[in-house]
Amino acid sequence: MNQAGEARRDPDPVDDASSALPGQIVVGADGSQASDLAVRWASETAAQRHRALRIVHGYNSAAARAVRRVHDAVRPPVVDVVRRRGAEVLAAAREQALRIDPSLPVETELSEVGAARVLIERSAAADLTVLGASGNGSTLTHLGSTLLSVVAHGHGHVVVVRGAVPGRPAHRHGPVVVGLDGSRCSEAAAAAAFAEADARGAPLVAIHTWHDLRTHWFAGMPEMIEDPPIAEAADAQLRTWLSGWSEKYPGVRVTRRIYLAGPDLHLIHWSQSAQLIVVGSRGRGGFHGLLLGSKSNIVVQRAHCPVLVAHAT
Repeated sequence: MNQAGEARRDPDPVDDASSALPGQIVVGADGSQASDLAVRWASETAAQRHRALRIVHGYNSAAARAVRRVHDAVRPPVVDVVRRRGAEVLAAAREQALRIDPSLPVETELSEVGAARVLIERSAAADLTVLGASGNGSTLTHLGSTLLSVVAHGHGHVVVVRGAVPGRPAHRHGPVVVGLDGSRCSEAAAAAAFAEADARGAPLVAIHTWHDLRTHWFAGMPEMIEDPPIAEAADAQLRTWLSGWSEKYPGVRVTRRIYLAGPDLHLIHWSQSAQLIVVGSRGRGGFHGLLLGSKSNIVVQRAHCPVLVAHAT
């Protein structure tokens, strides 16, 4: 309510033709528990960074219309029901966001083109695009087609949020952890990781693996590189990748970690104490085919904390 005691009127969702403004944080909402987590994370982040929040719900009007003739004779028109449900989802998400910060600028958008398509389009101008994932990282999680499409084909920075592991609190004060391999997309991940660490006042952990195989964990090979020249060369390479970013963000404290292999497994392990994992959308070496190949896809599916996927421009 405002100071006069009048209830705040929830504005109607904006139409499909609208686009995200630069600097907005965009979040997808569908009324699920995973969606609620994403809205909360996006709202808190928008409030902390003084950004506007845009909550998006998309539905496939073509699919809904395909069944109209069957149902409309005996039930309310399918498209009307779907649209009304979408409006209710947006109203509830908006209310949730304003409970976190009543002064937060919040827009809602109800789109007929489908959730994945509209979120991919909005991500082109967004500061962050946020989606929720079911599961808590304890087991392999099946991610929905919308989430996978946006993560793979979105623009800029896409964040996948999931809840804390039962019995283990969320690490809001842990480090930001980034996996680097020297590729162009790895550079995008480094840029995002330093910016996030700086904005959060968090330390940064940068990891690099000599190769991307996992077999060493099963064959009894060491976790760290035991050959000193190779270890020194790998650390020197990581220093080189980080040097320019450390100069740009002198206040970010950086810790380097070099491992023999298994980049996805190390990132998952770090996610148990990190507040954010950052990866590039594609790469080579330790992060080849990220979000398209099995090794990197599992990071998004099994991480215990939010994962930011940085797409190279």
